[in-house]
Amino acid sequence: MKRVSVKVPASSANLGSGFDCLGVALGLYHTLTVEEDRGNGFEIRVSGEGEHTLAVDESNATYKAMADVFDLTGYSPGRLVIESVNEIPVSAGLGSSAASVLAGMAAALLLSHQEMDRNQLMRLAVGVEGHPDNVAAALFGSFAVVCQSEAELKHISMPISPSLAATVVHPDFAVSTDESREALPDVVSFTHAIHNVSRVALLVAALATDRPELIQSAMQDRLHQPHRARLVPGLESVCRAAVDVGGHGAALSGSGPSVMAFVRQGDHAPGAAMQAAWAQQGVSARVFDLPIDRAGLQFESDMQ
Repeated sequence: MKRVSVKVPASSANLGSGFDCLGVALGLYHTLTVEEDRGNGFEIRVSGEGEHTLAVDESNATYKAMADVFDLTGYSPGRLVIESVNEIPVSAGLGSSAASVLAGMAAALLLSHQEMDRNQLMRLAVGVEGHPDNVAAALFGSFAVVCQSEAELKHISMPISPSLAATVVHPDFAVSTDESREALPDVVSFTHAIHNVSRVALLVAALATDRPELIQSAMQDRLHQPHRARLVPGLESVCRAAVDVGGHGAALSGSGPSVMAFVRQGDHAPGAAMQAAWAQQGVSARVFDLPIDRAGLQFESDMQ
């Protein structure tokens, strides 16, 4: 019998100004355990977030990712028992899809007796996900900078100050990634492009040199958040609430609807303030005070 376990963190992409090029790994996890034995077929068990909504058949995203890798490696597995324990809210802008794909692909590589080459794994996962920001952050941990074109994919994982943590507030409504993408314009102004280029450069520098006082200005965005705001009632007031009580800066997490704020380690005030701001909109919301995950994807295997 073979047994592998993979643990993948949540992630927050964009961080305001870094549209499709920045991400940070967060301390919520998708833990996947797969046992392979003699026989045929598979069984999928899901617990935690998405327990009653995620598929447990061939359409399950984790299973599909595993099947893609088995096809690539030419490995024919025996009977699989797949246990998925998920802490990451689904359709919340916290990289649950990227974590599912990475977990499945990593488990399949281990079962196939393949080397765990993280650069190869990133290329495979981005081929499924389409966008590399969540994938890079979840795979390598900490703070990720990515650059993708049709011909190449470049990425750097950077350490950030241990004094920084994150607060995520997830409202009780969903925004689909497709709907969020459709809200974006085909063309942006030169002025707005300059605004974001300068802010994203400042944000990378601020996080790399431990200058938290610059984060709030550096996260200001004109490329995507203003267009997505109609899908997330109260977005501006929720972000402002975090900063008003000492948060370093706040922005829509990925395509939303969650909002992520950089905060001081142990500071719970921004989460409470954001939750209250949403309550004023008549929206209930969950607060997650989280560490920055600095390890990325972790795995272990037991091949008997």
